[in-house]
Amino acid sequence: MDLNTLTLLVEIIDSGNLSQAARKLKMTRANVSYHLTQLEKAVGVQLVKRSTRRVEPTELGLKLYEHGRSIQNEMLAARETIASLGQGLQGRVGISVPSGYGQIVMSGWLIEFKRLYPGIVLDVLFENRADNLRDEVDIAIRVVQEPPLSVIARSLGNVRYVACASRAYVEQHGLPATLYELRNSPVITAGVMGRQLRLSAYQGQERQEVLLEPTLISEHFPFLRQGILAGLGVGLVPDYVVQNEVLSGEVLTTLEEYRLSIFGTHMYLLYLPNRHQTRAVRTCIDFLLAKAGASDQAAT
Repeated sequence: MDLNTLTLLVEIIDSGNLSQAARKLKMTRANVSYHLTQLEKAVGVQLVKRSTRRVEPTELGLKLYEHGRSIQNEMLAARETIASLGQGLQGRVGISVPSGYGQIVMSGWLIEFKRLYPGIVLDVLFENRADNLRDEVDIAIRVVQEPPLSVIARSLGNVRYVACASRAYVEQHGLPATLYELRNSPVITAGVMGRQLRLSAYQGQERQEVLLEPTLISEHFPFLRQGILAGLGVGLVPDYVVQNEVLSGEVLTTLEEYRLSIFGTHMYLLYLPNRHQTRAVRTCIDFLLAKAGASDQAAT
């Protein structure tokens, strides 16, 4: 068994099917299948279970995969060390951030990071998709109730939603004082599937759920903030969206006795446990965790 054969097994299991592995390795599917069969003959056991669409590792296949992944990561680390001798920190970091939190909070952090490490290429995606990490994404920032077990999740702190409205709206319509009144208010909030929005409201251990029908929906939080300031309705947004306006008194909040949640109440930094982390990626992770920690301390 050589390193190339072990690499092939790693790519097959990472890809989940032979066709995708063949594309990554720039081989034909038949060639990948042949080498996998030869490897299984050499070790004398089945390493993956094949179906028409997917391959799943057997118990022994998974153990061999873990060895292969460790060797591959060590080789990548050695190459990176050699390539970076005598140079500043270099490399590429692919990062996926939520559109709202990314624009309003993280943009400044990422600009600061880029100034500190000009040799690092930052590839930033502003998106709200909640699927698993993809090849071009090393780090994903997500608001979720529970992070997937398949990834490493580092806490960036709690997300606090607020029900709020502009002072002009309040003077004309008042603020909803109960969840029932909120249900009958024009609501401004982030994108949801379909027309109805499920809002979770926690009071101690008690949880209530309210179905709302928003009047203004967008994944672009600066636009939602404009809608709130224009007096178009009651906003249901994370507190950082209107933080400055609340402090100035331009926006008023209500239902503060509840902990409100739409998509989740916690922000996580996610990355894959079995993917090699370059120095650039590790440095970016440490930087973002430090910034989030400092931001939490400032808030309290």
